[in-house]
Amino acid sequence: MMLLDSFLVRAALAGIGIAMAAGPLGCFIIWRRMAYFSDATAHASILGVALALAFDAPIFGGALAIAFLMALAVTTLTERGGTTDTTLGVLSYSALAIGLVAVSMMPGVRLDLFGYLFGDILTVTRWDVVLIWIGAIIVAGLLAWRWSRLLISTMGPDLAFASGVNPRREQLILTVALAIVVACGLKVLGALLVGALLLIPAATARTFTRTPERMAVLAACLGAGAAGLGVVAARHLDTPAGPTIVCVATAGFLVGQVARLRG
Repeated sequence: MMLLDSFLVRAALAGIGIAMAAGPLGCFIIWRRMAYFSDATAHASILGVALALAFDAPIFGGALAIAFLMALAVTTLTERGGTTDTTLGVLSYSALAIGLVAVSMMPGVRLDLFGYLFGDILTVTRWDVVLIWIGAIIVAGLLAWRWSRLLISTMGPDLAFASGVNPRREQLILTVALAIVVACGLKVLGALLVGALLLIPAATARTFTRTPERMAVLAACLGAGAAGLGVVAARHLDTPAGPTIVCVATAGFLVGQVARLRG
C-alpha cells in the first residue's frame, strides 16, 4: 500500500486498469461499427453525475446507471431499425448538454467540469484505483466468458441463431461492459475522451494482427502502454493527463499506419 501513496503511481495504475478493459472491448466496438454508440454512452454519463449530485448518491453509481440506460436505449433503437448516425448524434449531444445544464442549475454545488469532461487522472485516490481495477476485472471476465459467443453474434444474427447463440443477450453483455468501462473511465479520461481509449488502441492493433484474440491482447497492451507513457509525459510536460494519454495512443496509431504503408 505504500506504493499507492504516490499520486503518479496511482494515476498510472488507474490508466492501465481502464486500458486493459477498454482494449478488448474496443475491438468489438470496431467490429460492430459502434463508435457512435460508445460516444453516446460516454456523454450520457455526465447526466449521471448530475443526478448523483442531486440525490446525494455516489457519482460512480450515477454515471454507471445512466451510461447503462443510454446504452440500452441505443441498443433498443438499433434492434428496431430506427438508429442512424443522426439519431445517435442527437442522443449523444443532448444527454451531454442536459447533464451540463443540470449541474449548473444546482445551488451550492461546485463541480470540476473540466475534470469530468477531459479526466483528472492525477487526482485519483486509492479507492478510485481499487474501483477501476474491480471494474476492469469484471469486464475482462465477461468478455472471456462470452468470447466465442460474442464473436459469432458479431459476424451476423443469422449465423448466431444457426449456432444457437442469442445475439440480443450478447449485445446486452457488451452494453453492460461498455457502461462499466465508461463509469470507471470518467475520472481517468472524462466523458469526451474515454471513447478514444476504446477505439484508438484497438484500431492500432488491427494493423498488426490477423486473429481476433491477438488483436484483443495487443489492444490491451497498447492501451496500457499509452496510459503509462501518457501519465509520465503529462507529469514532465505539465499537460492535462487525459488528453496526453490520447495523444500518445494517437502517435502509436500513426506509427502503425506508416508501418502498414511501407509494408
